[in-house]
Amino acid sequence: MSDDTIRLVTIGRIIRRRRRLLIILTLMGALVGYGASVLFPPRYTTSASVLLPGAWEERELLTQAQIATSSVVADRAAATLGWPGVSGSELRDRVSAQAADGNIITISGTADTPERAQQLSDQVAQQFVAFAARIAGDDTDPEAAARPEALRQMVVQTSRRISELADAADPGRTVESVQTRTELAKLRTTLQEAITKLEEADPAAGKTSMVVMGPAARPTGEAPPTRTQLIAGGALLFFLLAVIGHLTAARMSHRLRTEAEIAAALGSELLGAVEVPGERPTRRREGRGPRALIRRLLGVDTRWDIPAPRTSGDEAGRQIRYRRVCARLGDLLPGPRRLLVVVPDGDEIARRAAGQLVAEAGSDPSPGSSGRGYPVLRAVEVSVSQPMVPDRDGESGALVVLSPGNWTAVELAGIAEACAEAGHEVVGVILAGTALTSPTRSAGRPRHAATPALPVGRDATGGSG
Repeated sequence: MSDDTIRLVTIGRIIRRRRRLLIILTLMGALVGYGASVLFPPRYTTSASVLLPGAWEERELLTQAQIATSSVVADRAAATLGWPGVSGSELRDRVSAQAADGNIITISGTADTPERAQQLSDQVAQQFVAFAARIAGDDTDPEAAARPEALRQMVVQTSRRISELADAADPGRTVESVQTRTELAKLRTTLQEAITKLEEADPAAGKTSMVVMGPAARPTGEAPPTRTQLIAGGALLFFLLAVIGHLTAARMSHRLRTEAEIAAALGSELLGAVEVPGERPTRRREGRGPRALIRRLLGVDTRWDIPAPRTSGDEAGRQIRYRRVCARLGDLLPGPRRLLVVVPDGDEIARRAAGQLVAEAGSDPSPGSSGRGYPVLRAVEVSVSQPMVPDRDGESGALVVLSPGNWTAVELAGIAEACAEAGHEVVGVILAGTALTSPTRSAGRPRHAATPALPVGRDATGGSG
């Protein structure tokens, strides 16, 4: 996996071979999501809209949105609502405002019940309108607010007095009276224009009459994330973490899986590949106990990062592979010679394959043929942690049988060094795999119908002497 590309088939293999573990982790994630929904109570959100009449620039609308969520507005809303234990700063965290198209400020409030969410949005909208009006000058100092009105009243009185003076002047009898009436008319017109310009120059003119566009609607559903979303999110998160964890562990693994890597680690060449039926291997003593039981219940007692067993035609087809390997060994070694078959301790597949190989070597079809007969094989198990190979006893070399994906380069190099120390040259490597048995079994030699097992703790010998 360290050099393989992660493909969908790899993820599918994880799901198939680790489905129990993935299901349990997914349920745990759902429980964690449910617990999070209990710790964080449901929230409800609704909005109230405030219309700003007149012409407003975009930056002015943004300013009004900031005013709507200011601490002053929040404090006034908290004081009006009077919710126990809820301050203005807490309400400010529950309120948001944004400028929408059409000079509309949308104020959203979030609370733990639909009724409170509706009250919060309406109250903040009302306090915002009141505070904005005060800033614009509608609710300022009474004396300051009365000055423009007093000026208007003075202008009205002055205009009326000008009209009286114009009527009292001698109408058109003298040149002076005509000039006086003309000057008075100009003075009245100038005063009216001044008042008009004063009203137009007022920055609050046309922008203070904000309107709350009706009460906020009562929410009918929870605001995200809902309880269902938290449960689904927790389950999905744990599932993804489990898959990513499997992929990461596989990429960080140093176990050799390819034929070239295994042959290079042992310093020899690959002589062939054999198969054993893909039945469940016998549980050994070290595989018992509570931890082993839990591993079997979770489905993690089998490897997922090795290819799935291929479908084998029948028993005769598998025997042909063993005979070809034995024949290749006979061609490699001139004359009937002895070989030591080395199997790593704990490799159950290789152990069964070595037993079958020893049995096949004992059925040499041409024992009297020099140079073409099967060699005599003696199988032994070697510990990978402390490899110790028996000394040379007439063997012409060592044949290593193992299954891919179980051993690192350091472990295989240790086995090769142990063979060299015992005087055995590694003449080749045999890879053992599993194959699914076919429902029908072809007629073959009866004594090969069952795969012989390599005796534990003893040497197994077979072949033509």
